[in-house]
Amino acid sequence: MRFEKLLDLINIGNIEVEGFPLLLAPMEDVSDPPFRAVCKENGADLMYTEFISAEGLIRDAAKSLQKLDIYDSERPIGIQIFGEKIESMREAAAKAEAAQPELIDINYGCPVKKVACKGAGAGILLDIPKMEKMTREIVNQVALPVTVKTRLGWDANTIKIVEVALRLQDAGIKALTIHGRTRQQMYKGVANWDFIKAVKNHPDIEIPIFGNGDVSSPEIAMDFKNKYEVDGIMIGRASIGYPWIFNEIKHYFKTGKLPDAPDLEERVKTIKKHLNFSIDWKGERLGIFEMRRHYTNYFKGIPGFKPVRMKLVTADDYNELIDILDEIPTKYNTQAPVIG
Repeated sequence: MRFEKLLDLINIGNIEVEGFPLLLAPMEDVSDPPFRAVCKENGADLMYTEFISAEGLIRDAAKSLQKLDIYDSERPIGIQIFGEKIESMREAAAKAEAAQPELIDINYGCPVKKVACKGAGAGILLDIPKMEKMTREIVNQVALPVTVKTRLGWDANTIKIVEVALRLQDAGIKALTIHGRTRQQMYKGVANWDFIKAVKNHPDIEIPIFGNGDVSSPEIAMDFKNKYEVDGIMIGRASIGYPWIFNEIKHYFKTGKLPDAPDLEERVKTIKKHLNFSIDWKGERLGIFEMRRHYTNYFKGIPGFKPVRMKLVTADDYNELIDILDEIPTKYNTQAPVIG
């Protein structure tokens, strides 16, 4: 096992990020600006918006336009778009560029039926020539670096990820993130990082290759870094309710020791920041409502917590929520430590 300081830089076009970068995955209904803010504060190096429908963007749909909101404190950041029509994706990329992110990311990995079965997201893995053409059109449309997130293939019989990586690199992308599952797997089973390593070690691959899938602890991150030789790791589900994972991985890389998990006071402090940002971004009523999906994850592992969680997800007054949160460290300070 190796422990090291992270001094090298990874170049994504003209963007420099400290190597070994930890990326926050774009997650629908999760990685909005308030969530990104707490992840950035806790060590995420590069983040992405929720994925944005190309058709929604070019039609000025309010929900799609709101996903373009980015803040200077979260830079560098990429705006991720998805769609099945090449012309719509070109137009959407131009609109995304106007929001002034650091890069444009293309979603070729979403496995959800309503996306993939229309030929967008992971669905385009069934038409690699179209994937290459769409990518090239987007690269030519914008001045920003273009990156891609994809999966291994549609199913176990259609894995051509090395060919895909080479063709996308030739089309002009500046980095590639690979989720080590097929579309058929959805989020089940085990991510296969051997295919990711095969891409990274191909002699003609020159762009950074980031791995994604099943990284849920500093120890796993270290093991995958050393074993699969990727340039960085993207973390998704493990960060939900546990934004501290990024700094914990960095601490482990540098020292070989696991830091103490955040106590309840630290959790409450972070939740308050998350809540306040949510309210600042969407107003009190909607900001409070959209935070409800996060409480269970933030307090995962506390015995007997259900009654407090029910209070948190039904309270619609800010001061009431703060009072409930402030009571938690005292009420549960004798309980077993929370496992992230």
